[in-house]
Amino acid sequence: MMKKMFGTMLPAVLAATITVACQTVQTTGGGAVGVQRSQLMMVSAQEVEQASAKQYQELLAEARRKNALNRDPATVQRVRHIVSRLTVQTRAFRQDAPSWQWEANVLSSDELNAWCMAGGKMAINTGLIERLRLTDDEIAAVMGHEIAHALREHVREQVSKSMATGLGISVAGALLGVGQVGQELMGTVAKVTFELPNSREHEVEADRIGVELAARAGYDPRAAVTLWDKMATRSAGAPPQWLSTHPSHANRQRDLADYAARVMPLYQSARR
Repeated sequence: MMKKMFGTMLPAVLAATITVACQTVQTTGGGAVGVQRSQLMMVSAQEVEQASAKQYQELLAEARRKNALNRDPATVQRVRHIVSRLTVQTRAFRQDAPSWQWEANVLSSDELNAWCMAGGKMAINTGLIERLRLTDDEIAAVMGHEIAHALREHVREQVSKSMATGLGISVAGALLGVGQVGQELMGTVAKVTFELPNSREHEVEADRIGVELAARAGYDPRAAVTLWDKMATRSAGAPPQWLSTHPSHANRQRDLADYAARVMPLYQSARR
């Protein structure tokens, strides 16, 4: 996942001692790529999605104040068209996902960045599109990867891990907007989404699901390989900070090429 966003907006996250019931869940089906792993959750999907939705609105409000939100209608239309094709295909992993309140925006920023919050609120920076001269297939690779994080509820999983290790707040039934507990959960969700790195396991899952979403939507899944080649070239051999815990470039390229080949029949079928 691509991170580093609006760090000054994060509220302080305090430790708490509220007991929360642990729950082992399977957030998605395996799809053709076979991503199947049980996840331990200590906070509800509803709570994390509410926190993400509120944080998203604050981020958009700040972008508006800076005149950095959706400044180029053609680019916005291009991105939203690609995202709409991807989100229809999320049913391959979750039956409920196509009906999520998906939203995509474009932020004017030179940073090579894109992200998708819990529940399907996402954005991509103009710097990523323009500096890397992304094709539609490559934008689909970026956004498919980010959408995959949301489908797998990686933010919820990271928040739960933070709670379990005593690094974040434990909450039970805390709906957003309800006092300080809700604010602290919102801060934890934002910190996990934009500051803390994803595990390599999360990145591999997002890569694999992302190439399948792209293929099912009629975008060439092999574009994921060219995308990360461009990233490596742009970073002059040293990965950007937000990629510090991602799989090594060579390993990632091999895995992406392997899984892109596996889903090529889906791509070819979608193109007919």
